[in-house]
Amino acid sequence: MGATGRGVVLLRLSGELSTKARATRRQFVARLRRNVKDALASAGVAAEIEGRHDRMLVHLEQMERPERAALLTRVFGIQSLSLAECWPVGSLEDLVERGEVLYRERVAGRRFAVRTKVVGSAGAGGLRRREVERALGARLLPHAARVDLSDPEVTVAVELYEGHAYFFTEREAGPGGLPLGSGDRAVALVSGGFDSPVAAWQMLRRGVDLDYVFCNLGGRLHQLGTLRVMKVLADRWSFGARPHLHAVDFAGISRELQARSHPRYWQVILKRWMLRAAEAIAQERGAQAIVTGEAVGQVSSQTLVNLRTIGQATTLPLLRPLVGSNKDEIIARARQIGTGELSALVDEYCALVPRQPATRAKLDVVLRQEAEMDPSVLEKALAERQVLDLRALDPDASGMPELEVKEVPEGACLIDLRTRREYESWHPPEALHLEFGHALEAYPSFARDRTYVLYCEYGLKSAHLAERMQQAGLRAFHLRGGTRALRRALSRPSS
Repeated sequence: MGATGRGVVLLRLSGELSTKARATRRQFVARLRRNVKDALASAGVAAEIEGRHDRMLVHLEQMERPERAALLTRVFGIQSLSLAECWPVGSLEDLVERGEVLYRERVAGRRFAVRTKVVGSAGAGGLRRREVERALGARLLPHAARVDLSDPEVTVAVELYEGHAYFFTEREAGPGGLPLGSGDRAVALVSGGFDSPVAAWQMLRRGVDLDYVFCNLGGRLHQLGTLRVMKVLADRWSFGARPHLHAVDFAGISRELQARSHPRYWQVILKRWMLRAAEAIAQERGAQAIVTGEAVGQVSSQTLVNLRTIGQATTLPLLRPLVGSNKDEIIARARQIGTGELSALVDEYCALVPRQPATRAKLDVVLRQEAEMDPSVLEKALAERQVLDLRALDPDASGMPELEVKEVPEGACLIDLRTRREYESWHPPEALHLEFGHALEAYPSFARDRTYVLYCEYGLKSAHLAERMQQAGLRAFHLRGGTRALRRALSRPSS
């Protein structure tokens, strides 16, 4: 059908689609159309969509167009889009008259240029690109300051496509890539920090449909923070898919690891067990690969030797899209896709970070360490995991108890959960010391008539223990932000 005299959203498809064989390209475009419909449906809009060649047209009501068009900039497979006025290609004079009506006020007193593009072999109705630019430019010039082809204040763009002329002045970038769901399925290991959501986004942009595996070491607070981050990927970027998050409680595995292996190898062994969890879930979901957010050299477990030792825990392909990225690049991308602000609030889990971790862990040594561990602990954790539909989920409806305080209440018992060495290097005079592992064993015997405030390096161990203590009926809280926040709180003058 035609789009005569109507406003449309003109979607330009990713250039990669044009390189596909005809049958494959047809499948990809059909997938993209479904994803565009899903994006609009998420905002309660049922739109008419049409298109051929490397364009797609979305017909929206005038009041809906700007807001809904912005939504479509987050659909993978779209290179760019424009809000356009569409008119049939008739004579050159008709086209120029319509262009003058649309743009004479916009170019008034300003420098302008006219750019024309012919899309497809039959798009122009016999008109040539240069003649349209010259004729429309001449018609608009009396209204404008002057023509400026190098640095115009207003660019009047005309695309001639399928017998129609599309007039627009703005072009918004889309994410490009391939339509989500056009590739195979994978699972992504996620923690809620900056790296893993960005790695997942990179794979979504390649058309890979993802489920997420979260190995929880920090209790419900850690899970809540991760859910909020992954909810952004699900709601903003996963149109056409229904991603699930598999939350696996790794507390038992953490205890087994600390009891049965040397601290130097904790990080390497832990990540190997995470890969085993991801592989088991991938097999259930028919996934073909595992995605991680690892980057070479970023932390001790990500040396090339350690990455090789870690990777040998699974037979599935390991995809590491950030492997050569700098941290500042990852954080910039996280902010761009909308996860950065939330990821900054998800603290690092600090209980399994030894002072001298192995940077060249040999596989035979790691295997001997793992042989002492009970594999049924992982089997139990997988059997009891939570499976959460991210697009249907409201993370903040989980009834999370109030765990955090910004300052230490008068009379509260302040407990430092760091190592003895860190405690002795600096601590508030009133703080008691109890290392995290010992505190997990000792808290059931704590006095019930006191208020406890816990702190650690970053705030995640303390949140985990505060949650456990509250569940046991104790008045316990954690100081968000760890020792840095505590130093700031103590340096503020008292009122």
